[in-house]
Amino acid sequence: MRFNTLTGTLRKITTLVFFLVALASVAFAGSGGYRIEVELQHYTGDTLKLGYYFGKAQYLKDTTIINKGKFVFEGKEPLEPGVYLLVIPPDNKFIHVLIPEDEQQFSLTVDMDDIVKSAKFKGSDENDIYYDYLKQLDAFRPRADELRKLIKEDSTKKETYETELSKIDDSVKKLQDNMVAKHPTSMTAMLIKANQEIDIPKYPELSEEDRKQKQYEFYRAHYFDNFDLGDKRAIRSGLIQNKIDFYTQKLTYPMPDSQIIAIDYLLKKMENNADAFQYYLVYFLNDAAKSKRMGMDAVYVHLVDNYYSTGKATWADEDQVKKLKTQAEGIRPTLIGKIAPDLTLWTESGQPVTIHGIESPYTVLFFWDPECGHCKKATPFVVDFYNEYKDKGVKVLAICTKTGDDISECWSTVKERGMDVFVNTADQYLRSRYKSIYDVKTTPQIFILDKNKKILVKKIAGEDLKSVMDELLRADAAKEKE
Repeated sequence: MRFNTLTGTLRKITTLVFFLVALASVAFAGSGGYRIEVELQHYTGDTLKLGYYFGKAQYLKDTTIINKGKFVFEGKEPLEPGVYLLVIPPDNKFIHVLIPEDEQQFSLTVDMDDIVKSAKFKGSDENDIYYDYLKQLDAFRPRADELRKLIKEDSTKKETYETELSKIDDSVKKLQDNMVAKHPTSMTAMLIKANQEIDIPKYPELSEEDRKQKQYEFYRAHYFDNFDLGDKRAIRSGLIQNKIDFYTQKLTYPMPDSQIIAIDYLLKKMENNADAFQYYLVYFLNDAAKSKRMGMDAVYVHLVDNYYSTGKATWADEDQVKKLKTQAEGIRPTLIGKIAPDLTLWTESGQPVTIHGIESPYTVLFFWDPECGHCKKATPFVVDFYNEYKDKGVKVLAICTKTGDDISECWSTVKERGMDVFVNTADQYLRSRYKSIYDVKTTPQIFILDKNKKILVKKIAGEDLKSVMDELLRADAAKEKE
């Protein structure tokens, strides 16, 4: 049902948690500040808060105390346009109000026992449109809820009930289309359109597999047709985060190259929306930095190279950009697809071993520490993996991370844990600087290299080695057949 896809304004009043934050904002055209006068019936409290959506969360803008039966929010600077919330303590229940650029001085009277039906505005055509829409929409709700219940309870008439429910859905769609046609530039139209599904061609001439692929491609290409990321109201709509997440997580392959293309596409659409551009560039950068998905560090490097280093992140000061660039340079040498940096390490007997000197179709680098609990758990998996795959051209180069006098722990632990089947090395004085070169902040760390020492996989769990290697072997076998 379309009811389930509408914004939070169509749900029952719920509870919100607010956070006070300092956000950089871009002033918009307009003057005279804002003044919102609110009269609440059947509310005995003396405090009212004004909140707003921004990106993925809700924030507190203002707080006021009742005076002569009314709550008044006012400020000398105009509010950024978007969806705002009148928040009622102590439960933080809320009432939505729409605040456009040109209607920032209005009054509202509402009965808390029936918000939608009772809401009356003076001086705000935008909210008149919105609440008129909600009232018409609410007229469909009782019968729709009843039909959904009947469908679950009486399967014998399921088809009849679904037919009627479909008619209600058509009526809702007609209402939405009429509202958008009548008020095309309104915030109500923006909210309605954002929740409308894209009409996807049927492609009857194609096979089922080709049809599904073509429909997916069409849907992805047109996903933002009804929601303009360049509209400055979008960042404060309460809808943008779900749209962004669905596009990047459901419609985009979870591979670094695909994610980079998707992020560039989204940021391009936000170029004329300074608040959204800043928020989501920071959001994508932080998301890539903390992501546990393999290879997402390539996204981090890409964003630093193409946005921060080029001056597009105008809010970032010189020191911040310098720090980000340093971090990116540290990550760059070990990105998937790069040739692994060569290192000289030493065996227990003092013999030098280099990564590039190991001749094998696949080389597994295993950075570990004798006192690391996770390393102890991972080691049996790595040993079993090696014993099973050594005849398929796999070698394991284990690098113990102990240094100085503690290095003796490496060699004793190797024997205790059955690791003597590996090529075991260490670097007592960190002459190779492997910790910084391979970003070994924690252990264990596992890399898989091909015969040319190109990084194929990195930072995977020991228990995943077998399944990952099977995938690599299958991919190689498929290439040989081509």
